[in-house]
Amino acid sequence: MSGIALSHLRSLHLSFAERPDNLHRLKANVLAGIFFSLAPGKNRSAATNLPLAHVPMASLAADGTPGSVCEIWCADGALTYGQRDMLKFCHNDEILCGVIQLAEKDFDVSHSSDVGRTPLQKATAHAYQEIFKLSDALAFGNILRFWNYFADINGESHGTERYRQFNVGRQDGFLTRGRKITGSVPAACALGFAEGPLTVCFFAARGVTPLAIENPRQISAYQYPVDYGKCSPTFSRAVVAQIGGGNLLFLSGTASIVGHQTLHAGDVLAQTRETIINIEALVTEANRSVPSAGFNLADLCYKVYVRHAKDVIAIDRELRRSLGRSARLTYLNADICRDDLLIEIEATAGHPMEHLSA
Repeated sequence: MSGIALSHLRSLHLSFAERPDNLHRLKANVLAGIFFSLAPGKNRSAATNLPLAHVPMASLAADGTPGSVCEIWCADGALTYGQRDMLKFCHNDEILCGVIQLAEKDFDVSHSSDVGRTPLQKATAHAYQEIFKLSDALAFGNILRFWNYFADINGESHGTERYRQFNVGRQDGFLTRGRKITGSVPAACALGFAEGPLTVCFFAARGVTPLAIENPRQISAYQYPVDYGKCSPTFSRAVVAQIGGGNLLFLSGTASIVGHQTLHAGDVLAQTRETIINIEALVTEANRSVPSAGFNLADLCYKVYVRHAKDVIAIDRELRRSLGRSARLTYLNADICRDDLLIEIEATAGHPMEHLSA
């Protein structure tokens, strides 16, 4: 991004061997981290005084070999760490980052007031309410980005698909805390794994108004028809915000969807190509909305969620053909929010980054 100012916020995608038993090498600049691994998680956050989450999801090498990776976010300035109940957080003067992990079994729905609710719905609403309470209390009123990970996303329980339960709980959390559920809403993704706690991570900003970006090729997610559940997903396709001296881009989980329909069911390469077209459309729209941003596909840092590990070889070949051999790609073996989607890609840009593929 020659000539383009970069934010002081920065990310590192490190191999699990560099996992932070070695975090001291990053000194006092760590905001938060997520460890993606099927290896048993250990509670490092208490020892390191950091908001860290373990997500039971394997990373994948370009040949499909499973492994582990950690994603670390850092920032300049004096950092303040804290915890409110299950919500751990860190912030400087500009940005707040936090993570909450909740076990669904801890949310009883047997009370008469909970008729029709599910443990996942109730846990999700609680997580979002706690995040909004914290952001309001610390005067970080604008949420930029959410990451959502939970078990069995495509499964059904209590007579309803679990992703739909999550969407109801998320919307409950927004509405209870007086947040808008259409228009200028945060970027987000929601991915699944086999078993583990609901995990919600977020970034929030102070003193800036994020700009929500929508894809002209797609219906906004919050306007999906009722075919996708009684509550539409509450997220924008991307967000741009000026943080730490530069324009940051948070690209939501993006897939092979045009309008509101999945395209190319069963064809992972066609879905990959359609997803890249959607990402190109979003980057174009972000640059049209913020001409000084100067985002381009080569500068993005990508997280690629792949349903079937065996597809990674073909996906990697196609992505490097489209994005260049030096593209920063982290592959994760995950369930996608629709059972006919084989791949989903999210990305960030506008900040320095250290990547294991570089």
